[in-house]
Amino acid sequence: MTYPLGVAARDHFVLTRRGARPRRDAWRHQGVIVEDERTADGHVVGTATVFLTGRECPWRCAMCDLWRYTIAEDTPRGAIPAQLAAACDELRGRADVVSQIKLYNAGSFFDPRAVPDDDYEGVARRLGGFARVIVESHPNLVGPRVDRLREALDRHGATGRAAPRLEVAMGLETAHPEALDRLNKRMTVEDFAHAAEQLRRRGASLRAFLLISPPFVPRAEQNHWLLRSVDVAFSCGAAVVTLIPTRPGNGALDALEGEFQPPTLDDIERSHGRAMAVHSRRGRIFVDLWDLQRFSGCPRCFETRRARLHAINLEQRLLVGPPCAACGAGAVP
Repeated sequence: MTYPLGVAARDHFVLTRRGARPRRDAWRHQGVIVEDERTADGHVVGTATVFLTGRECPWRCAMCDLWRYTIAEDTPRGAIPAQLAAACDELRGRADVVSQIKLYNAGSFFDPRAVPDDDYEGVARRLGGFARVIVESHPNLVGPRVDRLREALDRHGATGRAAPRLEVAMGLETAHPEALDRLNKRMTVEDFAHAAEQLRRRGASLRAFLLISPPFVPRAEQNHWLLRSVDVAFSCGAAVVTLIPTRPGNGALDALEGEFQPPTLDDIERSHGRAMAVHSRRGRIFVDLWDLQRFSGCPRCFETRRARLHAINLEQRLLVGPPCAACGAGAVP
């Protein structure tokens, strides 16, 4: 089927190709993980990610599979602070030293139907001991709610310590104008730049998400547009650019005849390596390693290559390993 024109038709295309939504409890988070991350000053610190449960994002992006981790109805008041309280209790019971925390709700933190405004105080009350708090948002929702959250964080900072710094992660996805339009994200590069400037004025840092092998970008142009997209993100003031391999399997992407080819692990290594080679002096460039194995065709070299990508994330320098004896891949990042 041909990918349609128009927002309503594209929404229908995406929605009718979904599978069943798993049932989620609005009062329970979906997991807490702790990973190392390199900071702007070169230190490596423990960073927790809390996968919060809340209402689905109002946008119907063609590449998104995060709706599987959401609920269809509005998030009840008090549910997000309750989830965060449970997550913080879990973190206190671990040996990891954590200074940063990501609150990822599979949508936009500044969507009041996903995170009620009244919950900001309860959220901030539980975050006073962290140096940095990172939330995610669609660029079109950046506005006064950023101020309210930052002010709440200031009020509830730990005694004798600076209040947590607020960082907002936004998906630029790609700077290719036609592809960005067809992703059904309902924003432009100019919208992203405007939101980035709003964050700067409000004293919040910016983290940008970019897709590796996004749909609607011709394969021969993928390298060019990835580097162009990284350039745009850093030009907008991003302190961090995270490259996310585009995951198939959400229904809509699988129906795009000739418009999408999932990346291989080779593609991921090449994209990360080129971005690092050209733009690493402008800020940190990470590659998302979640569910990375699905992109690998060789079990013999996967763990070695994953470890190397993780090391590049932490060291922010290119690392070269020997080629795999079985498949010959993995020699050049």
